[in-house]
Amino acid sequence: MAAKIKKGILLINLGSPQSTEAKDLRKFLDEFLMDERVIDKPWLLRALLVKGIIVPFRAPKSAKAYKKIWTKEGSPLIVHTRELKNSLQNEIEEPVEIAMRYGSQTPESAFEALLKREPAIEEVVVLPLYPHYAMSSYETAVENVKESYQKKKYSFRLSFIPPFYNDSDYLRALSENIKPYLNQPYDQILFSYHGVPGRHIRKSDITGCHCLNSENCCEVDSPAHAFCYRHQIRTTTKLVTEMLNIPENKYSISFQSRLGKGWLTPFTDIRLQELPGEGIKNLLIICPAFVSDCLETLEEIAIRGKETFMKAGGESFKMIPCLNTIPLWIKAVKGYVTKEAN
Repeated sequence: MAAKIKKGILLINLGSPQSTEAKDLRKFLDEFLMDERVIDKPWLLRALLVKGIIVPFRAPKSAKAYKKIWTKEGSPLIVHTRELKNSLQNEIEEPVEIAMRYGSQTPESAFEALLKREPAIEEVVVLPLYPHYAMSSYETAVENVKESYQKKKYSFRLSFIPPFYNDSDYLRALSENIKPYLNQPYDQILFSYHGVPGRHIRKSDITGCHCLNSENCCEVDSPAHAFCYRHQIRTTTKLVTEMLNIPENKYSISFQSRLGKGWLTPFTDIRLQELPGEGIKNLLIICPAFVSDCLETLEEIAIRGKETFMKAGGESFKMIPCLNTIPLWIKAVKGYVTKEAN
């Protein structure tokens, strides 16, 4: 009987600034926005935009936003990801570590921590904590891990778990997370996904001719769908609402956190202004692009989004938390990594 391969597990998420001080926000935003897969402009133009305009303008505002959600333990995203790691570690024998795409918790530091715990590791199974494929999330996380791996020439091999947007375990966890909130009166549930520029969708189109070429391109079978964020978020929404028996007139999709022109529409902040005037007074909102609550859910949606909606005439507003560490999500993650780790 063949010996069991020694494996380690790496969970990678977006990352957070070190603190709520403006200087740490400047450092974090500079690293984040200078990523060519986030702002896909030539280096010089990107540097002028990021270092000369965006970061000086956004850093103080972002610092104030983070202060509203910061906990005693630190950044909510880091805290929730660490809790996910600990919960998973309680379920499996393989050592588990976390890394962040941006910030101090690098893939290299995670690799070293895994090797310290198990020097004979032969394979590291990497789970990017993004349900959907996008250049600016899943792809950049994977490439960052590969770069760290190649730089140090580690002897173990890498394997990556693909986006799980249509996986039954993820959908079950998401559905069960939503279900209790459907018991209260609501007019609509808004699925608010992180926005991306349309050009990113086109760049990721391996056929070069399918994505965004028609309104119904997401419903027409194509190899492009394996890398199409728009198709994948629509698929998640469709499958979850079917599992929960939510009729089409009781849900909608929007996109938050836009930066510039040409991003996927409709925009969440605009829809929150419009919905009360359309008779949607009692709103549920969920952000399925995130598995861990973070700035974009806790501040952008639960605080600013609620304020926008209520000022526009809304009567009730409830943000459904991310999966964080609910039992079904832990079970799903265990399934992903152990399928690869056996």
